[in-house]
Amino acid sequence: MHSEPVNDTYTQCPKCGHKPPQPLPASAACPVCGIYFFKWAQPAQANVLFEVCDGSTQDGEHGYLAALLQPLAQMDAVTFYGRCAALILLVIWSWFLFGYDYRDGEIGTSFMHDILLPIHEAGHVLFRPFGEFMMILGGSLFQLALPFGIGVAFIAKNRDNFGAAIGFWLASVSLVDLSPYIYDALHPQLTLVGGGTGADGPHDWIYLLTTVGQLHNAQRWGAFVHVCGGLLMLGALVWGATILWRQRKQVDSHAGDMCM
Repeated sequence: MHSEPVNDTYTQCPKCGHKPPQPLPASAACPVCGIYFFKWAQPAQANVLFEVCDGSTQDGEHGYLAALLQPLAQMDAVTFYGRCAALILLVIWSWFLFGYDYRDGEIGTSFMHDILLPIHEAGHVLFRPFGEFMMILGGSLFQLALPFGIGVAFIAKNRDNFGAAIGFWLASVSLVDLSPYIYDALHPQLTLVGGGTGADGPHDWIYLLTTVGQLHNAQRWGAFVHVCGGLLMLGALVWGATILWRQRKQVDSHAGDMCM
């Protein structure tokens, strides 16, 4: 089934309303606000694509799902195959990250842990003004909130769902990375930043779980967070793969050619 082709030239900027002297191609940028036309999905175009290809509108649950599965209007071949290669590498890396034993903190030896640790420590500083509980929770909270925020920004600002999937993948790795720390609270053995263990000094999750009366369930919570991280990791990778599968029809082609 084919839809009517979507115009690949713009007589007016869909963001700021500027009207150039001559129509500009979709690959061009607005001379006033600087946005690239092909990255700015116009509502009328989006409705046509969703209704024809997905059988849904932008109203309601199905519309939101269709929007999250929408690829970019155009993409060059180098970028597309680069993203494919990156996704394959992430799938392989995910296998190792999720396979680390959360019961002994094996993920602490990984390169990804070294990336997340400074983010965790920065969270303590950022949440310090909100009291002791939030300051201690802030390390783990910021470690999760930052990649989630990156994912949301890719959706809201760039309309790049593949980029959002990578942001959510990073959030899933943060969950997997936190699970040993939570599990360790009951019988602390992990070596912390200060060089000791939770038995010798401060341990975020001993404090947090004790405060809410859940220290005795620390190992269950650690296992639960590990599973949640794995499920989110799988979902993010499947989401990214779905976007690339749809994107393949728009590599160096017009948006109107995406339906077959």
